[in-house]
Amino acid sequence: MKGRILVVDDEAVIVRALVKYLEQEGYDVESAADGSEAIEKCKDKHFDLVLTDLSMPKVNGIELIREIKLLIPNICCVVMTAFGSIVSAVEAMKAGAFHYITKPFELEDVGHIIEKALEHSRLKEQNMILRRQVTTKYGFENIIGASDELAEVLNLVSRVADTDSTVLILGESGTGKELIARAIHYNSRRADRPLVPVNCGAIPENLLESELFGHVRGSFTGAVNSKRGRFEVASGGTIFLDEIGDMSLRLQVKILRVLQERKFEPVGSTKTVEVDVRIITATNQNLEKLVEKGGFREDLYYRLNVIPVTVPPLRQRISDIPILIDHFLRVYSEANDLPPPYLAEDTLSLFVNYRWPGNVRELENTIERLVVLHPGREITMTDLPEKFLEASGTVVKHTSFHIPESGISLKNVVDDFENTLILKALEKTGWNKNKAAHLLKLNRTTLVEKIKKKHLEKFVE
Repeated sequence: MKGRILVVDDEAVIVRALVKYLEQEGYDVESAADGSEAIEKCKDKHFDLVLTDLSMPKVNGIELIREIKLLIPNICCVVMTAFGSIVSAVEAMKAGAFHYITKPFELEDVGHIIEKALEHSRLKEQNMILRRQVTTKYGFENIIGASDELAEVLNLVSRVADTDSTVLILGESGTGKELIARAIHYNSRRADRPLVPVNCGAIPENLLESELFGHVRGSFTGAVNSKRGRFEVASGGTIFLDEIGDMSLRLQVKILRVLQERKFEPVGSTKTVEVDVRIITATNQNLEKLVEKGGFREDLYYRLNVIPVTVPPLRQRISDIPILIDHFLRVYSEANDLPPPYLAEDTLSLFVNYRWPGNVRELENTIERLVVLHPGREITMTDLPEKFLEASGTVVKHTSFHIPESGISLKNVVDDFENTLILKALEKTGWNKNKAAHLLKLNRTTLVEKIKKKHLEKFVE
């Protein structure tokens, strides 16, 4: 199917001719005899293009375009008008029409304009998706590290990137599975087409099916308009299904069908949608054990596990930790326009030996926090969250600092110390502001004001 088109005209002869021609050209075509009927059809179904006459009873073409644009903002509209009504055609284009055709016309000319209009619409939609993503191309050079463990992963990924093979990325949370997925897509033959990520664990099950496959109007409570699913949006490109292990068995059946046949039906619809899409999935769970327990379909597992890529946890690539620290210090110092801090030797040693249960994401968040709270100075163990000291068995007195010959800013030291105390109190109480305020012998409102004044909100979960 090349696209869904709605033909709107009160002249039945013209409608029949256009519908017959466009269906022969491979389009899915429906018709409406006037603007009111067209608006109702657009509420029930998603159309890629509306081909409408300008002069019609009840609702004219210009009013129709304005109404349809409210329902489907990105829809493409082409208007048909009599030879002497060019002024009206120009007005229609101001209302959002892509082009106009003067009557009488050749069907082949209509076909050429529709083809151009749909291509324009597709490019516009892809650009909108790409603008939401990081605009720079994701290359393997963006994945930081020099360890043998990481090099092995990147070697495998670089060999499979420019294929259409299904890839299953395995690894603990925070290891960079999505970064690997993006590198695969942006180094593939589909790089100029959309990459559409979906976190299967973050969307409630009752909404995930609609999110993936789309729905028609009225298919469930709240479905006031039809909507395209992520698979359809990703057609021609790649869909990345993160946390696939959290997906219900019922939805796994539909995913299996898409993998096998590249087709599906939107929620509430009997029409089949065909897509050309590469599928990359990721999970932090052991899918083989899930299969044994009946929580994951065995046939789907083998379909997904064509090219397995296992991303090692940070504790298995210790040599990458200093490299990552330098990288994040530079990134967040530049982003916040702050002088970068530097780690004392014993602090760096503690970082290298820490197990990093949150992996690279935990390291990145820790470095961002240190850059914001302690810009331009040495980071000692007294500046670290308590969990690092507890993990290493280190006991540090907060008074263990020295005054350099050049002097020291009492205000900065006091501010740093107060920031550290607030964050440690929050960590100790599970980020409960009431309990943290009690620990610090403060009123809750005073603590909240300090958090806002010191810009610590981003560290408060």
